[in-house]
Amino acid sequence: MKNIAIFASGAGSNAQKIIDHLKGNPAIRVAAIVSNKPDAGVLLIAEAENIPSYIIDKEAFLRGDYYVKLMQELHIDLIVLAGFLWKVPANLVQAFPDKIINIHPALLPKYGGKGMYGHFVHEAVIAAGEPESGITIHFVNEKYDDGATILQEKCTITPADTPESLAQKVQALEHKWFPVIVERLLT
Repeated sequence: MKNIAIFASGAGSNAQKIIDHLKGNPAIRVAAIVSNKPDAGVLLIAEAENIPSYIIDKEAFLRGDYYVKLMQELHIDLIVLAGFLWKVPANLVQAFPDKIINIHPALLPKYGGKGMYGHFVHEAVIAAGEPESGITIHFVNEKYDDGATILQEKCTITPADTPESLAQKVQALEHKWFPVIVERLLT
């Protein structure tokens, strides 16, 4: 049995898609949902799906090794960042080399880095007049949005698109591809 931990800060739509997708695979399970926000919607998903959840203490996350030990105790094979808005500390990255993945709502290396998430990304892409955007699923290293690319998928931007309509196009790509890549990495 392969175990994944999903780290998320928000509503958890990608987490739900991953959970739903993996219900058909008896060899992979979501063993933990981890959030840095006690009121995050993803925690309601964890409760509804009967998945253990953990709320991160910022000091322990950034300065200690509690979360490294927790992931090891849970026998986590892959950490999936699904809308997790904190930088992963070096000790966790080093303890799980090529075992932490992230999804970014743009075609990296463009529109990545500190502060580039959610609507900020879509606003920047539209403002720059880009003809396309998309998603990048990548391994996590010690730098924001810098790890090796696993998959990029694109969508066309039309003159009528707004940051909101672009967000919908990008989210459709996320929901389609993120669960598939998670499963592929573990089989």
